[in-house]
Amino acid sequence: MRKKREELIEAALRAKKMAYMPYSNFPVGAAILAASGKIYTGCNVENASYGLTICAERVAVCKAISEGEKSFLALAVAGDLNHPTPPCGACRQFLIEFQEDLEILLITDEEIVEKSLQELLPHNFKFSKERLER
Repeated sequence: MRKKREELIEAALRAKKMAYMPYSNFPVGAAILAASGKIYTGCNVENASYGLTICAERVAVCKAISEGEKSFLALAVAGDLNHPTPPCGACRQFLIEFQEDLEILLITDEEIVEKSLQELLPHNFKFSKERLER
């Protein structure tokens, strides 16, 4: 797992270089490790209509889902700040749809902070399957 962790971190750092961020000038890269062992990357893609902007984390997950992945082990996120850049609230809820116990690696120039998705979103929204059966 250590080798995969290093690959995941490097992939997030590479993805950050691809960010399209003409408005915020804040690049973010993400890499998600699927249970299959494959790594999918994403970068933030901004839009003049800010609500249409998509975060790096969701880009990475969407790429993985579109390739048939549904189970994930870890996500690495690289921002351009001197402190960790956790996923935004929308990304946290999006991620929890697929993996509640996801490991999150927050990358800075100085350190890598490890968090669980449950730590970042302890009271997430869940749709009850029992409700569907009514």
